[in-house]
Amino acid sequence: MIQPNQINLSQYKNQFSLTHQIKRWLWAVCWFILARPFPRSIGNKWRILLLKIFGAKIKWTCGIYSSTRIWAPWNLEMDDYSTLGPEVDCYNVNKVIIGKQVVISQKAYLCTASHNYKSKTFELISAPIIIKDQVWIGTAAFIHMGVVLNEGCIVAATSTVTKDVDPWTIVGGNPAKFIKKRDLYE
Repeated sequence: MIQPNQINLSQYKNQFSLTHQIKRWLWAVCWFILARPFPRSIGNKWRILLLKIFGAKIKWTCGIYSSTRIWAPWNLEMDDYSTLGPEVDCYNVNKVIIGKQVVISQKAYLCTASHNYKSKTFELISAPIIIKDQVWIGTAAFIHMGVVLNEGCIVAATSTVTKDVDPWTIVGGNPAKFIKKRDLYE
């Protein structure tokens, strides 16, 4: 018997249609067979073409490593000279919008979805991630749903970002906190 204050996962319903699930399966198979075998230096334009075919709004100048995982390319937007590094996990149930000249380093995790921990059915919730121009996300950083990384900010390696980051600042830690302003010099 379920108590009033217990989670009841037997009532959980997948919010994604069968069409959506088939589309995701086709995407996963295509990426695995047609994109992953090629190193970045050879297959980058080919990977961008595959992403475009599946609905990504991505510029030809972007860099996408073959080990990158993109959950739903139709929810990805990338502007000029931005890069998704090796083993980046882009769990984009919702939109991930990446500006110009952005570097997302290896093993970073962009997570646009979670579960409603206040609900007895623990349903899926999501919100977009917006990464503005000239941002650098360090190795193995976690970016939570609904976060805006403003222009020029840096997220230090292994940081957990759950709140918006101010422009031209450096944040780090778990949870990420302000470290210092980012100053550029000639």
